[in-house]
Amino acid sequence: MLFFKNLFFTQRFYAALIAIIFCMLIGFGVPIMFAIAKALLFLLLLLLVLDLLLLYASNTDQNSLQMSRKTSNKLSNGDENPVFIRVKNNFRFAVKLTIVDEVPIQFQLRDFGVKTYLKPREEKQFTYHLRPVTRGEYFFGNINAFVSNVIGLVERRMVESAESMVPVYPAFLQLRKYEIMAISNRLADVGIKKIRKVGHNMEFDQIKEYVVGDDYRSVNWKATARKNQLMVNQYQEEKSQQIYSIIDKGRIMKMPFEGMTLLDYAINASLVLANIAIFKQDKAGLITFSQKVNSFISANSNRLQMHKILETLYRQETDFKESDFEKVYIKVKREVNQRSLLVLYTNFETISALERQLPYLKLLAKAHLLVVIFFENTEMTLLAAQKAKNTESIYTKTIAEQFIHEKRLIVNELSKYGIHAVLTKPQTLTVNTINKYLELKARGLV
Repeated sequence: MLFFKNLFFTQRFYAALIAIIFCMLIGFGVPIMFAIAKALLFLLLLLLVLDLLLLYASNTDQNSLQMSRKTSNKLSNGDENPVFIRVKNNFRFAVKLTIVDEVPIQFQLRDFGVKTYLKPREEKQFTYHLRPVTRGEYFFGNINAFVSNVIGLVERRMVESAESMVPVYPAFLQLRKYEIMAISNRLADVGIKKIRKVGHNMEFDQIKEYVVGDDYRSVNWKATARKNQLMVNQYQEEKSQQIYSIIDKGRIMKMPFEGMTLLDYAINASLVLANIAIFKQDKAGLITFSQKVNSFISANSNRLQMHKILETLYRQETDFKESDFEKVYIKVKREVNQRSLLVLYTNFETISALERQLPYLKLLAKAHLLVVIFFENTEMTLLAAQKAKNTESIYTKTIAEQFIHEKRLIVNELSKYGIHAVLTKPQTLTVNTINKYLELKARGLV
């Protein structure tokens, strides 16, 4: 039986066997049916032997079916990552396949399988997508294929050794998407607002030909007369401003939303913001903290900065402790000497939670431009939107509305002290963060 290892009988075989048994049972009353049943049994055994010979005649040939998996060298957290499976049929006959890839256990895909049909010497490539929601190491196993031919009574399981480890990094696919859209001026496609610049308080750059969308107030009439075509003055925004993303890693950032934690949403948004800032020729830096400051990357715009930020964000995990904002203030005061834009990712559920940290936020806002980004509780929003049908639902709805109101009070409280606040849903965090950065830059505050 070692010759026929990895052998599985199909539903077709069991259906044929049940039909023969049924005919034999009828044969006790109708003798001719018993003879038919024996003939069918002999035919079934004959087809079974033929099926086995076709599938196992090339048992020593390891290339009867060639399979391979192709992934990127790292996966992007929170994004749909493509995985490619390539299969080539080297059998001398057409085969039916059920391909089962051993995906990492984090995905818990227990019913994953691709069914296909391959002619002799035919090659196909299949694509499926994986969306990881946590950073770390993901281990792929082997590629399994259950092969059958036109007879279809048995399946042969063929295994391709394809074990590999692929790390899951912060959302670098989003980083590339926003960068490409920024280059092609298509950021509005994902909700990035086109911010109107305030006045001409920027540095003169060059005179260029007018294109649709240019500010008509920038028309240079002297150059227009000389060139006999419409020319406009082009201005450039102030450059080399320092942009720091400050990420709270305390226990409040462990709250889940659609499988990902608030910490991972903040990490993804800060990575994209850093890339956009460097694209705008500003300097990007990073600070992460909990009970103490865990990571500090000085703001810079060199070619290695994004790699350094990406590798640092990959290793960030919450320690489930209370965050110490005083430590952040001390670190910023010591290390950040130039006035900078500080984008703080944290979360406040109540006004009392804000009041405990407000003294340190006010100190940060005195020397820098501070933007506090925190999250809407989407579950509370859903509860508040439901119709109250009984006394219990009335209480639930009232409490949910109270929590929503407190979030708005936090925004108002921060604005009293000149602190910019962004209250956002987790899934729109990246877009809202970039919009705020572009708004502050257009207003000349950065």
